[in-house]
Amino acid sequence: MSGLKWLERHIEELICCTCLAIIAVAVFAQVVARYLFEAALHWTEETAAMCMVWAVYMGASLCVRERFHIRIMVAVQALPQGFGKIVIVIADLFWAFFCLFMLKISWDYLHVFWRFPETSPSLGINQFYPQTVLVIGYALMLIRLLQTYVDWWRDGRNGLPGMLEEEWDAATQDQERRL
Repeated sequence: MSGLKWLERHIEELICCTCLAIIAVAVFAQVVARYLFEAALHWTEETAAMCMVWAVYMGASLCVRERFHIRIMVAVQALPQGFGKIVIVIADLFWAFFCLFMLKISWDYLHVFWRFPETSPSLGINQFYPQTVLVIGYALMLIRLLQTYVDWWRDGRNGLPGMLEEEWDAATQDQERRL
């Protein structure tokens, strides 16, 4: 697997793990500084907060890619497969439009930070840069959603979008066993 292909497949995981490691280091440093040295580190709170926001948006994109986001699959699987496809496609269309709407709002928000720069109090960095996570996050969610449909279309539109036909059959059989 080439480097770019690997990066495309794992970018969200890489960013999430890096952010979580930075959060852990920042919080640990703050605890050590406060309790051992009776001093406060001003940079840790901002660093942890910025990394948390980045981890959340990248985690949301990761969930889209892996189709782990919130869905009521039990209800969808109770429907005939053809109708289930329609419900999922309509729900994903609403989601795609929401991502497009949020991309527009986020872009306008970033434009304000670009025109009127603001620096963070402790780190002294331009707030434009950490706030780019809004545009990046919603763009990645939309891209991952579109990738799901491209893959589903390429695979012959079997099962539900983002769910293999075998997974659909296994989930349906599991549901029947519970009844």
